[in-house]
Amino acid sequence: MLAAALMHAGWNAVVRVGGDRFSSILLLSMTQSGLALILLPFAAQPLPAAWPWIAGAGLLHTGYKLFLIRAYQHGDLSQIYPLARGAAPPMVALGGIALFHEHLPPAGWAAVALIALGVGLMAFRGGAGVSRLPVKALAYALGTAVFVASYTLADGQGARIAQTATGFAMWMFVGDGLCMLAYAVATRGPRAPVAVVSEWRTGLPAGMLSLGSYWIALWAFTRAPVALVAALRETSVLFALLIGVFLLKEEAGRWRVAAGVAIAAGVVAMRL
Repeated sequence: MLAAALMHAGWNAVVRVGGDRFSSILLLSMTQSGLALILLPFAAQPLPAAWPWIAGAGLLHTGYKLFLIRAYQHGDLSQIYPLARGAAPPMVALGGIALFHEHLPPAGWAAVALIALGVGLMAFRGGAGVSRLPVKALAYALGTAVFVASYTLADGQGARIAQTATGFAMWMFVGDGLCMLAYAVATRGPRAPVAVVSEWRTGLPAGMLSLGSYWIALWAFTRAPVALVAALRETSVLFALLIGVFLLKEEAGRWRVAAGVAIAAGVVAMRL
């Protein structure tokens, strides 16, 4: 899961520095779908009851990507990424109670509180004060978090019903790619798939990192409580903060660092 977290932060950084982020994300989705189609013959097929979950998960992943594109248009990686990812575990924890009857112990709720504190710090002080935090950046980042929580719960339930994490993942990636392709053609015209070729330097590596990262996560959903897996995966916010500061040369004041520490502490508490 730590390897998956690093890969997830890595593909977000690649997309953040890309020129046309929509094209990068579209190529990411097409790369995922292409790799998934190649791997499908070697994967077990999901049980019939899992197909509605596969379809719903594909739509949720597409919504997540579209909101993420908008968020990166208005904010930095080291600010948007912790917001989008850090706000999701508390939502997943609450959703896990309703969907999986997975009740958290006191340490788990302490983790939720720490993550929420980190998210609040990143949102309201991480950008050097409320006055400098773009409202649209906050709105799209939190909207992205809602999609993250929703697809996490849907994928966790779907992978368990499918009784094959790999089969569920590959078909979900195919569905996500088709949804993104349909949206691109509807909004940018029939030549949209051809236009993404210019973004291959960011789209292709991002697609491979994204597929590897979430394939691991889906496997983990079938081995451990969903809230636990989701929280451990959010150690990626620290990788993203380091990438943003040291590679993208983004500013990181004491509040961003404090927010990252709070989120990390919450992740550790969730793991315990």
